[in-house]
Amino acid sequence: MSQPTVLSLFSGCGGLDLGFQNAGFRILAGVDTDPFAAASHAVNFPDAEFYEGSVADFSEGVARVVLGSSLARGVDVLIGGPPCPPFSKSRFYRTDKPRAMHDPIGEVTINGYLETLRWLKPKAFLLENVAGMAFKPHKPTLDYILASAKEAGYTCTTQVLNAADYGVPQIRQRFFIVGLRRGATFEWPEPTHHDPAKETLFDRKPWRTAGTAIGDLDTEENASDIGHVAGGKHRDLLKEIPPGDNYLYFTAKRGHPNPQFEWRKRYWSFLLKLSPDLPAWTIQARRSNNMGPLHWRNRILRIEEVKRLQTFPDEWHLEGRVEQQWRQVGNAVPPMLAEQLATQIRHAINDEDTDKRAS
Repeated sequence: MSQPTVLSLFSGCGGLDLGFQNAGFRILAGVDTDPFAAASHAVNFPDAEFYEGSVADFSEGVARVVLGSSLARGVDVLIGGPPCPPFSKSRFYRTDKPRAMHDPIGEVTINGYLETLRWLKPKAFLLENVAGMAFKPHKPTLDYILASAKEAGYTCTTQVLNAADYGVPQIRQRFFIVGLRRGATFEWPEPTHHDPAKETLFDRKPWRTAGTAIGDLDTEENASDIGHVAGGKHRDLLKEIPPGDNYLYFTAKRGHPNPQFEWRKRYWSFLLKLSPDLPAWTIQARRSNNMGPLHWRNRILRIEEVKRLQTFPDEWHLEGRVEQQWRQVGNAVPPMLAEQLATQIRHAINDEDTDKRAS
């Protein structure tokens, strides 16, 4: 079989794309509205095309111009993670904002992905989002996606995966849909790591820790926290919070003699501090001086550290200022997890091609 090909939607700086490339796929093109992501993608995937614009405008005709003869030969896999805010946990608290496909962003991006799936007709597709897409309030949207994919000729399977179970030094729960043309079968990758505090599995390694991932970057040469000051007006309190804890340390329920906050009246990530002995918590798409995870040395993480915690190579190019770089990395699927999913998808489409040749 020739090298299988991928079209990437909502590409960002290329987390999914890199995982698929590492699994032996060729990235034909990316699609994203963010000019900084477009510039990053161009450097990291110099042989791929890119369409900078809305997925709603990425029609078959536009794709023919962008991809040229590559589209005529067919695309093996469609991948992408539509923007996640409409399905995030924050929408349970921000009741002033619409949820799922009632949010215009959710409606446009989900339908844009499905419309591309209909005319592209790849052998397989992967759709990623936050774990909240699997929550009961979002069931109508999930049912709509699965019914649309079935109508287009795909058999789908869904799963919530924790990146830490696959060697990523970060507890990051994400929801995935994998669809294959009827007749092909997909098997989810087996976890390679486990939470050592909850189970003993001799065939799996313990979760990778933040300390092992980024500890070597915290050297005397770059120890200054200039530009990375954390805590805001609570900077002195942050210094007292033990590594691996958050603002709840300063509550009466925890028995603090001088409580500063009420129990669960803030976002859980408020003043959340990494522990070098644990995986990181989810890297957010927004850089903040008081919303974690923050470094155990009481500072904002550096971009070099965020890339490591997301399993990007140190040399991975990111365009823009630090906030724009952070957004690209925070929105990405960890390439290490993406590669394991891509490997399983490649096995599935290879098996399908083998069966067709045998018949």
